[in-house]
Amino acid sequence: MRTLVIADIEGGALKPATLAALAAAAAIGAPVDVLAAAGSVADAARAAASVAGVDTVLAAEGPAYEHALAEPLAALIVGVAGAYTHIVAPATASARNVLPRVAALLDVAQISDILSVEGPDTFTRPIYAGNAIATVRSADPVKVITVRTTAFEAVPATGGTATVRAAEGPAATTGGAGRSRFVSAQLARSDRPELTAARVVVSGGRGLGSGENFALVERVADRLGGAVGASRAAVDAGFVPNDLQVGQTGKIVAPDLYVAVGISGAIQHLAGMKDSKVIVAINKDEDAPIFQVADYGLVADLFTALPELDRAL
Repeated sequence: MRTLVIADIEGGALKPATLAALAAAAAIGAPVDVLAAAGSVADAARAAASVAGVDTVLAAEGPAYEHALAEPLAALIVGVAGAYTHIVAPATASARNVLPRVAALLDVAQISDILSVEGPDTFTRPIYAGNAIATVRSADPVKVITVRTTAFEAVPATGGTATVRAAEGPAATTGGAGRSRFVSAQLARSDRPELTAARVVVSGGRGLGSGENFALVERVADRLGGAVGASRAAVDAGFVPNDLQVGQTGKIVAPDLYVAVGISGAIQHLAGMKDSKVIVAINKDEDAPIFQVADYGLVADLFTALPELDRAL
């Protein structure tokens, strides 16, 4: 057995989600290699080589990998897959785009969003928006796995002495052929922490009534040094952009503190935040489902409670 972890790289740097995927890979119990592919990969490859528990880093560099398009990345992964029994990646937007294609090309079933490793071929994963946990066993010769990063403690980013070598095979040099091409990207810039990596998240829902009222949430988040999130209802209403959405169809978060303001607690939202260590809910409806998962609940008008909280902080 041998496991290959697909590094999540942005701007030439290794993203923290990769460290959680490496924790899941270590639990499988086989030697672990990392595949790092990017337009410029040197910094990310060095960072991956420094991670504890990594044996070898396979580095692939070139224009074909600059924007993480699914076709060339999948061709690269399949090109090196013959040496591995497990292919693991964090369940980020990039991996969700690439790994289903890898699984199809290898003619195996993908195992998505795992929460734990019960054995080399057995894993748990959420179903029904997180209301049930399924234990699945795969008989495929290669297990293609995405990891819910909030379910695993990241491995140390230092202490490793892995070797770095070029990824071999024709796919590594050609980048694979495909019909898609990169056109443009619109990147959201913020001084706040990235939503999925923040220790504190303050989220607003439809109860805020407008995008302008999200300033109340932002002030509290800034006081706490946290990130701003939102429910799908707030995003669909146009209050905030969809990159702030927390939930089953948005981002999965598990911060030390999650504050839900004006959010009723629909099952789809709970699926994205119920693993938070401490949950605080502010809602004027005492029967709101969010109170069933909250550690602390305040039944109050958010337009009164948030300014008071802001002043107290």
